[in-house]
Amino acid sequence: MATQPEILCPSAFPEWDGARLFAVVGGTPERPETAYLDQLQPVTPELLELAGPVAPIEVFRFAAPCAERACQQFDGSTGRCQLARKTARIAPVVVHKLPRCGIRANCRWWLQEGPSACKRCPQVATLNYAPSEAIRHAADPARPLDEVGTTAPLGT
Repeated sequence: MATQPEILCPSAFPEWDGARLFAVVGGTPERPETAYLDQLQPVTPELLELAGPVAPIEVFRFAAPCAERACQQFDGSTGRCQLARKTARIAPVVVHKLPRCGIRANCRWWLQEGPSACKRCPQVATLNYAPSEAIRHAADPARPLDEVGTTAPLGT
Protein backbone atom coordinates (compact mmCIF):
# COMPACT_ATOMS: atom_id res chain seq x y z
CA MET A 1 0.00 0.00 0.00
CA ALA A 2 1.44 3.41 -1.03
CA THR A 3 1.85 6.09 1.60
CA GLN A 4 0.70 9.66 1.12
CA PRO A 5 3.50 12.04 0.18
CA GLU A 6 4.54 14.47 2.88
CA ILE A 7 2.81 17.86 2.47
CA LEU A 8 5.27 20.69 3.04
CA CYS A 9 4.72 24.17 4.41
CA PRO A 10 6.77 26.70 2.36
CA SER A 11 6.77 29.20 5.21
CA ALA A 12 8.34 27.04 7.91
CA PHE A 13 10.90 27.86 10.55
CA PRO A 14 14.31 26.19 10.65
CA GLU A 15 13.72 24.67 14.08
CA TRP A 16 10.65 22.70 12.93
CA ASP A 17 11.09 18.94 12.67
CA GLY A 18 12.06 17.96 9.15
CA ALA A 19 12.86 21.54 8.05
CA ARG A 20 14.98 21.97 4.93
CA LEU A 21 16.22 25.03 3.10
CA PHE A 22 14.57 25.44 -0.30
CA ALA A 23 15.13 29.09 -1.20
CA VAL A 24 17.13 32.24 -0.54
CA VAL A 25 15.48 35.65 -0.22
CA GLY A 26 17.19 38.64 -1.82
CA GLY A 27 15.89 41.99 -2.98
CA THR A 28 14.86 44.54 -0.37
CA PRO A 29 12.51 44.41 2.61
CA GLU A 30 9.96 46.31 0.51
CA ARG A 31 10.43 44.02 -2.51
CA PRO A 32 11.75 40.61 -1.50
CA GLU A 33 12.78 38.30 -4.34
CA THR A 34 13.09 34.57 -3.74
CA ALA A 35 15.61 32.42 -5.57
CA TYR A 36 14.76 28.74 -5.39
CA LEU A 37 17.45 26.10 -4.89
CA ASP A 38 17.72 23.11 -7.20
CA GLN A 39 18.02 20.76 -4.23
CA LEU A 40 16.73 21.00 -0.69
CA GLN A 41 19.45 21.50 1.90
CA PRO A 42 19.47 20.19 5.46
CA VAL A 43 19.31 22.74 8.23
CA THR A 44 22.62 22.79 10.04
CA PRO A 45 24.21 25.27 12.46
CA GLU A 46 26.69 26.16 9.70
CA LEU A 47 23.86 26.95 7.30
CA LEU A 48 22.08 29.13 9.84
CA GLU A 49 25.31 31.02 10.52
CA LEU A 50 25.43 32.03 6.85
CA ALA A 51 22.53 34.40 7.54
CA GLY A 52 25.10 36.67 9.15
CA PRO A 53 23.85 39.35 11.45
CA VAL A 54 20.18 38.87 10.49
CA ALA A 55 17.75 36.12 11.46
CA PRO A 56 17.85 33.12 9.11
CA ILE A 57 14.13 33.54 8.32
CA GLU A 58 14.87 36.99 6.87
CA VAL A 59 17.09 35.57 4.13
CA PHE A 60 16.18 31.89 3.85
CA ARG A 61 12.94 30.07 3.11
CA PHE A 62 12.44 26.74 4.82
CA ALA A 63 10.00 23.95 4.08
CA ALA A 64 8.86 21.46 6.70
CA PRO A 65 5.98 19.03 7.07
CA CYS A 66 2.72 20.97 7.37
CA ALA A 67 1.66 21.12 11.01
CA GLU A 68 -2.02 21.29 9.99
CA ARG A 69 -4.22 21.71 13.09
CA ALA A 70 -1.19 22.66 15.21
CA CYS A 71 -0.70 25.79 13.06
CA GLN A 72 -2.64 29.00 13.63
CA GLN A 73 -2.92 29.48 9.85
CA PHE A 74 -4.67 26.14 9.30
CA ASP A 75 -8.45 26.06 9.21
CA GLY A 76 -9.42 22.69 10.62
CA SER A 77 -13.02 23.00 9.43
CA THR A 78 -11.95 23.30 5.77
CA GLY A 79 -8.62 21.48 5.96
CA ARG A 80 -6.98 24.47 4.25
CA CYS A 81 -4.08 26.79 4.95
CA GLN A 82 -5.45 30.31 5.27
CA LEU A 83 -2.02 31.85 4.64
CA ALA A 84 -1.90 30.11 1.25
CA ARG A 85 -5.50 31.06 0.49
CA LYS A 86 -5.07 34.74 1.34
CA THR A 87 -1.65 35.04 -0.32
CA ALA A 88 -3.05 33.55 -3.53
CA ARG A 89 -5.97 35.98 -3.54
CA ILE A 90 -4.69 39.30 -2.20
CA ALA A 91 -0.91 39.47 -2.73
CA PRO A 92 0.13 40.93 -6.07
CA VAL A 93 1.27 38.64 -8.86
CA VAL A 94 5.04 39.06 -9.21
CA VAL A 95 5.83 36.48 -11.94
CA HIS A 96 3.84 35.23 -14.91
CA LYS A 97 5.90 32.09 -15.47
CA LEU A 98 6.02 29.65 -12.57
CA PRO A 99 9.48 29.64 -10.99
CA ARG A 100 11.41 26.39 -10.70
CA CYS A 101 10.75 25.07 -7.23
CA GLY A 102 12.15 22.03 -5.46
CA ILE A 103 9.10 21.51 -3.24
CA ARG A 104 6.21 22.20 -5.64
CA ALA A 105 5.06 18.57 -5.91
CA ASN A 106 4.53 18.41 -2.14
CA CYS A 107 3.90 22.08 -1.34
CA ARG A 108 0.74 22.84 0.66
CA TRP A 109 0.30 26.14 -1.19
CA TRP A 110 0.62 24.52 -4.65
CA LEU A 111 -1.61 21.56 -3.78
CA GLN A 112 -4.25 23.88 -2.36
CA GLU A 113 -4.09 27.02 -4.55
CA GLY A 114 -2.17 25.93 -7.66
CA PRO A 115 -0.41 28.42 -9.93
CA SER A 116 -2.03 31.39 -8.21
CA ALA A 117 0.10 30.79 -5.11
CA CYS A 118 3.29 30.17 -7.10
CA LYS A 119 2.94 33.45 -8.99
CA ARG A 120 2.99 35.27 -5.65
CA CYS A 121 5.41 33.10 -3.67
CA PRO A 122 8.65 34.84 -4.81
CA GLN A 123 7.75 37.93 -2.77
CA VAL A 124 7.23 36.01 0.47
CA ALA A 125 9.81 36.26 3.24
CA THR A 126 9.00 34.46 6.47
CA LEU A 127 10.26 37.47 8.41
CA ASN A 128 9.86 40.84 6.69
CA TYR A 129 10.08 44.13 8.57
CA ALA A 130 8.52 46.12 5.70
CA PRO A 131 5.75 43.94 4.20
CA SER A 132 3.15 45.36 1.85
CA GLU A 133 -0.36 45.76 3.22
CA ALA A 134 -1.47 42.71 1.21
CA ILE A 135 1.29 40.52 2.63
CA ARG A 136 0.65 41.84 6.16
CA HIS A 137 -3.05 41.00 5.79
CA ALA A 138 -2.34 37.54 4.36
CA ALA A 139 -0.02 36.72 7.25
CA ASP A 140 -2.46 37.82 9.96
CA PRO A 141 -4.52 34.77 10.96
CA ALA A 142 -7.04 37.03 12.73
CA ARG A 143 -7.96 38.96 9.57
CA PRO A 144 -10.45 37.22 7.29
CA LEU A 145 -9.97 37.25 3.54
CA ASP A 146 -13.14 39.26 2.89
CA GLU A 147 -11.70 42.37 4.59
CA VAL A 148 -9.88 43.39 1.40
CA GLY A 149 -10.74 44.04 -2.21
CA THR A 150 -9.14 42.67 -5.34
CA THR A 151 -5.56 41.65 -5.93
CA ALA A 152 -2.98 44.07 -7.22
CA PRO A 153 -1.55 43.71 -10.74
CA LEU A 154 1.95 42.50 -11.60
CA GLY A 155 4.73 44.49 -9.96
CA THR A 156 2.67 46.66 -7.61
